[in-house]
Formats: sequence, C-alpha cells, structure tokens
Amino acid sequence: MTAGALGFDLFVGAVTVLAAIVAARLAHSAGLPALLVFLGVGLVIGDAGIGVRFDNAALAEVLGLSALVLILAEGGLTTNWAHARAAAPAAIALATVGVAVSIIVVAACTRWLLGFSWREALLLGAVLAPTDAAAVFSVLRRLPLPPLLSGMLEGESGLNDPLAVLAVTLLSASGTHAPSALLVIGEVVWELVGGAAIGVAAGLLGMLFLRRVALPATGLYPVAIVALAVASYGAASLAHASGFLAAYVSAVLLGNARLPHGPATRGFAEALGWLAQIGLFVMLGLLASPARLPAQIGPAIVAGLVLVLLARPAAVLVATLPFRLPWRQQAFLSWAGLRGAVPIVLATIPLSARVAGATRVFDIVFVIVVVFTLLQGPTLPWASRRLRVTAPAEPLEIIVDAAPLEELHADLLQAQIPEDSRLHGVEVFELRLPAQANISLIVRDGQGLVPGPNTVLRTGDRLLIVVPASVREVTERRLRAVSRAGKLAGWFGEHGQTR
Repeated sequence: MTAGALGFDLFVGAVTVLAAIVAARLAHSAGLPALLVFLGVGLVIGDAGIGVRFDNAALAEVLGLSALVLILAEGGLTTNWAHARAAAPAAIALATVGVAVSIIVVAACTRWLLGFSWREALLLGAVLAPTDAAAVFSVLRRLPLPPLLSGMLEGESGLNDPLAVLAVTLLSASGTHAPSALLVIGEVVWELVGGAAIGVAAGLLGMLFLRRVALPATGLYPVAIVALAVASYGAASLAHASGFLAAYVSAVLLGNARLPHGPATRGFAEALGWLAQIGLFVMLGLLASPARLPAQIGPAIVAGLVLVLLARPAAVLVATLPFRLPWRQQAFLSWAGLRGAVPIVLATIPLSARVAGATRVFDIVFVIVVVFTLLQGPTLPWASRRLRVTAPAEPLEIIVDAAPLEELHADLLQAQIPEDSRLHGVEVFELRLPAQANISLIVRDGQGLVPGPNTVLRTGDRLLIVVPASVREVTERRLRAVSRAGKLAGWFGEHGQTR
C-alpha cells in the first residue's frame, strides 16, 4: 500500500467517525438511539450508496467480536458494584434461564408462523436472545431508574452473551450428528464457571499489580486496565470458556477497585467504547445489502413481534419468578430488552460458516434491530413514567481520583465538589479528615489557593489532598459522607461506605 493510499484510507475513516459523531449528537437531541445512526452511516457509504464494498462475513465476525469485547469492558468498568450487587441474582437468571426461554419461544413460533426449518428457527432464536450491552448502557443510563432495576438490565446485557454465543456456534457447526445433551450442558457450565473464574483471576491480579507499581505516566493506567480485560477474554477463549464473561467480570472488579486514576480510566474506556460502537455499527451497515432487506421486512416484523410480545415477557416471567418482582417492573424489563449489535454480530457466525439460510437470518435480524430499536428506544422514558418505575434523580456524587506518590508511600487525591454537594460552605477543619491527610491546594476559578483550617469550601473547588496509603480509604469515606450529609454526617449515620 502506498503512502497516498494509506493517507486516503485514514482520511475516509476519520471523516466517517466525525460524521458518525455529529449524527449521534443530532440523534441524541431527537431522542433516537445512536446505533441506528451508525448503521445508517454504514448503509450510506456502502455498496448501494457511496460505493464502498464490504462483504467479508468472516472478517466482520472477527472485528465484531473484538468490538464487543471493548464495549463489554467499558460497561464493566463503569458499573457500580454497590448498586449491581443486589441485582446480580436476577441478572444471572435473566442471562441464563431467560436466554433459554427466549430461544425456545422464538424458534417454536417462527417454525410455525414462517415455515422455517428447525435449524433456521433455532438459529434465529439464539441470535435474537441476548440483549445488547451498548444499547442498554447508552439508553438506560439516561433514565432515573431504581438501582435494582437498572442493575438487572445492565447485568443481564453484560452476562447473557455466553449462552447465546455457544448456542449459535453449535447450531452453525457443520456435521450430521448433534452433540449429546450431557455434552451441551457440560459446555454451558464450563463456559460460565470457567469464564467467571478467569475474569476474577485477571481482575485480582490486575488490582495487585496496579496497586504496587507506580507507572511513569497517567495515561498508562487506563491502557493497562483495558488490556487486562482484553487479556482475560483471550485467556478464557484459549481455555474454551466464555471470553465475554471473563472480560466483563474482570472489568467490573477493576472498575470498582480503588486504583490510581479511576475517573480517567472510566473516561478512557467510555471513549474507547464509543469508538468501538461507531466502527462496529458502521461495519455492520456496510455488510448489509439494502437490495435484499425489503423482501425480509414482513418476516422480520412477525419475528420481532414474537420476540417483543411473547418471548421476552415469557423469559422475564420465568427468570424472575423466584424474586417476586412487581408486575410493573416485570413489564418494564420486558419492554427494555433492547437488541443492537450483539444479534447482528452473532448472525455473522452462521453467515461466515455458510450455513443454509444464514443470509436470510442475517437480513431478518438486521431489520428487527433497526425497526424495534427505533420503536423501543425512544419510548423507554414514556414507558418508565407510565409504569411508575422511575426513581428521584440523585445529586451528583463527589468523584475522588488518585495518583500514587511512590517515594512517600502516599497518594495524591483529587476531588472536585459537585453541584448540590453538602461540602459547599464547610470549613476545612470541619471535614475532620485523618491527621495524616493534608489538603495541600485548592484550585478555585483557575487559581491555586493554599488553604488554612478556616478556609470555606465552595462548589466547583478542586481539592488536592496528600494522604498516606494507610488512611486513604478513611479519607475518601469521610469526603463522601460530608458531601452527602454535611459536616455532621457521622451524627446522621452517614459514613460514606459505598462508591
């Protein structure tokens, strides 16, 4: 490749990303999911539009799975475990039992209504079973939902890929003999247990390493953490366990650990997740053929209605039966099961394996994702209000960042006082931080201020606090407690225990 050709390719790629970003901003103002915009950009620059040709299903599968790893890592790093912990049992049930129920219902109905073969029907059910992490994270985190409900949806979207990937892979495999039920059950158990174990191991090793080693540049911490999540995916895949589960679990552990430059890491992961989403959806838009799609609109509408009105409610009902959720929450869980990139990427697996009917399945899935995301995404705020499952908006939490000072065995904490924080108006001595903690500087209105005991804190102040590692946790808890309940936080029973 010549330098000119490389420059042209980089220029086109950069312009595509910028166009997708601008389109996403416009879509956000209109209340539309960004994934539809990115798919549309892919269709516009594709073979039927500007003329960029891309029909390599095998490459699309590899790139799609790689992008999903980054999206899951971003979701795990930005998940608050204190909120997700209570929702974990129900999320796991939705990601396992719910996926199985959804596959069965979609397969049985499409076999009867659309005349599919059993293999095609089961493939369609398996491809459509998982909810999409990118769609769920981008849409639901803008809604004021109770932590339990949002935790179920986010946890489910992060955990439900392994069973669906295994089902699609088995159904796409060539061969005349189906594996025994016992073998399939064993594979499912190993995928889940092995993937979770490898994810936990990667997360714990990463925490141990990053807490003991001071890296020479701030930007290396986010890179190291994302690399650990990707490495856990690779290790799990080599062990024939679930790489997606390993990447998500390791990211949740690392995102909730007290590591240096946590906010910077989450910001980096969010940017990387957006870039992965743009690349993934644009590529899938390129892979789709607009000329083939109109013929599949009818079957797609039928299959989509089965999925949304029958399969998803049945999956939620069966999976959450032991938890006795109110019917309003069950109804919202059913409507909020968004599909996005994951089903389309999974549809590339039988396509690259040249399974009979795979092209039809891919086209149907593409139409379902576009039509029903357009239907469900913008209506979620309305549905949450109608079902009365919204929660009061919480004030912004104070965010504490940390950089290691290796020679002093201490950390430099950075904390900016958000709006509505009870830290506003508190004098420095009233914080009652540990004696070893020293507020060395306050940055206010772009100016540095060396505080004294009677300096009054203001909204927007950025505090720089030098604190020994032994009292860092106590210092952070005290800052959070005062931010929530004021200088008498301890008297009110607030001790800042959660992030």
